[in-house]
Amino acid sequence: MIYTITLNPAIDRLVFLEKHLSKRKTNRAAKVAYDIGGKGTHGSYAMSRLGVPNLALGFAGEKNLEKFEQVLEQKNISHLFLKIPNEQTRESIVIIEPNNQGTTMLTEPGFLVPESIKNELLAYFEEQVTAEDVVLIAGSLPENFNLSDLEKLIIGLKGKNCFIACDLSGEALVRAVDLGVDFIKPNEFELTELLLSEEGSADYALNQLAQKITCVVASRGELGSICCYEGKRYQVKAPKVNEVNDTGAGDCFVGAFLAAFSKDWDIEAALKTGSACAASKVQYEDSSYFDPVEAEQLMSQVELTVCQNTI
Repeated sequence: MIYTITLNPAIDRLVFLEKHLSKRKTNRAAKVAYDIGGKGTHGSYAMSRLGVPNLALGFAGEKNLEKFEQVLEQKNISHLFLKIPNEQTRESIVIIEPNNQGTTMLTEPGFLVPESIKNELLAYFEEQVTAEDVVLIAGSLPENFNLSDLEKLIIGLKGKNCFIACDLSGEALVRAVDLGVDFIKPNEFELTELLLSEEGSADYALNQLAQKITCVVASRGELGSICCYEGKRYQVKAPKVNEVNDTGAGDCFVGAFLAAFSKDWDIEAALKTGSACAASKVQYEDSSYFDPVEAEQLMSQVELTVCQNTI
């Protein structure tokens, strides 16, 4: 089983503008739609679209729980979110400009998580997770879910000997690296933050990370992505497509990658699957949708170069 953990989920309100966003004037929307927000839930959606069983877990506010679960069910995401009394799941506004002019996201702060509910999540994994499972921890942390809470979660999962994937940022990503999780996906800016020496390039940091983490996938902007796994480096170049909305593309990659990787641990197939699904996703308006049939066709356009990883 694959479990995804979204500690600070959101409901995305997608606002499609008629014209380019302008300050100090009324900007009219052509239409409004709703989508699920949060890296872990996007990962679960990608897995579900590919027919891979998974369960989305995390916390959700009681006040708008019905609305939150409605969006999850519309996306066919199997879920078990722990309810936080008197709190509300944050909502994000994603402003989408016409003719591929870009997107802007405005997001609310997260809720406060009581200690009893934090412990409930830890107890669930203690009872349910086995060494055969994959667990993805993704997205931001709630306001009072601190690094020590994250550490307890990761250490508990490591005790189960399951495969732990983390799509985190900032200090949370640094802590995940320190604890030696199995998978991370830093972007080109986070690579420099993760330098494991006082001096060195992002490329050097990537090589150092590969000594501690089983699988590292680093996004390098126009250079594509690079994966370090089992002593080899994989340069990945995604297909060129007509981009409509890139929000959630990285989350789609992670979900699709883990869905493929967990089947038989074929790294090349996983990289091609993740890249193709993300390429399909950016061609659509909402934050998570992609077409699996289209993604399968795009896989042949993913360029993969393999070489020995060196320090």
